[in-house]
Amino acid sequence: MEFRSAAIPDGSTIDRRHTEPGIGGENISPDLSWTPGADGTESYCITCFDPDAPTGSGWWHWLVTDIPASVTSIPEGGPLPDGARTWNNDYAYPGWGGPWPPPGPAHHYVFTLHAMNVRRLEAEAGTPPAMVRLLMHFAEIGTASFTGLYASGG
Repeated sequence: MEFRSAAIPDGSTIDRRHTEPGIGGENISPDLSWTPGADGTESYCITCFDPDAPTGSGWWHWLVTDIPASVTSIPEGGPLPDGARTWNNDYAYPGWGGPWPPPGPAHHYVFTLHAMNVRRLEAEAGTPPAMVRLLMHFAEIGTASFTGLYASGG
């Protein structure tokens, strides 16, 4: 399984349009595409995580679940495919929450595609995102990742 973004080649700088408005961005989610998962893949989940955030536990920017196995791409800015669900990010709203790091060195934004052996996670609306990620762990049968970088000016 391969996972990529034309807008964010692995190891490249994330364009400002994908960042939060508070630092001049438009908060537009990047385009994503992938090759099919292993046999038994019933759906996909997508996460974006910043391990460099100064919270002590990183920062979750995106959590999407229940993407049908027949889907292999999402265009820039969406929409998400029918059936997909999005959960609160660490900004406390659902959907893509772009980079907004404090001034300093570039942060790493790890985008991960998770191949799942279930069509839909058993998580009801309002389930805390940490619980959704735990449920993902139990149904995951493969992953692929790429990393984008972003630094805010001082």
